[in-house]
Amino acid sequence: QRQLVESGGGLVQPGGSLRLSCEFSGFTLDYYSIGWFRQTPGQGREGITCISNNDGSTFYVDSVRGRFTISKDSIKNTVYLQMDNLKPEDTAVYHCAAAWLTTPADMCIMTKSNYWGQGTLVTVSS
Repeated sequence: QRQLVESGGGLVQPGGSLRLSCEFSGFTLDYYSIGWFRQTPGQGREGITCISNNDGSTFYVDSVRGRFTISKDSIKNTVYLQMDNLKPEDTAVYHCAAAWLTTPADMCIMTKSNYWGQGTLVTVSS
């Protein structure tokens, strides 16, 4: 059974940091791109950063570039999202996803995915 399980969400003050993890099971990541998306009530799901498992190329949306970093550990079958200098507008449910034979840019911009995780809530508030 293919599963994506996120963890690491929580409450953080503005300017703080969090690291999200997404653990994959039931399939290998060959030829997949992996991405992080976020969603707020009443809004669609936004792709914020995606990475190719094959060549490590990445895509970042402008609002998080320079503050968020995506990385992967192929041995642990886990993808991470390091979030620094968090802002209240970063508050959302964060989902990880996997898309087969899709570039990181296409995955993030067109919200393309074959598999989704259930999401983890990040709240940035003082």
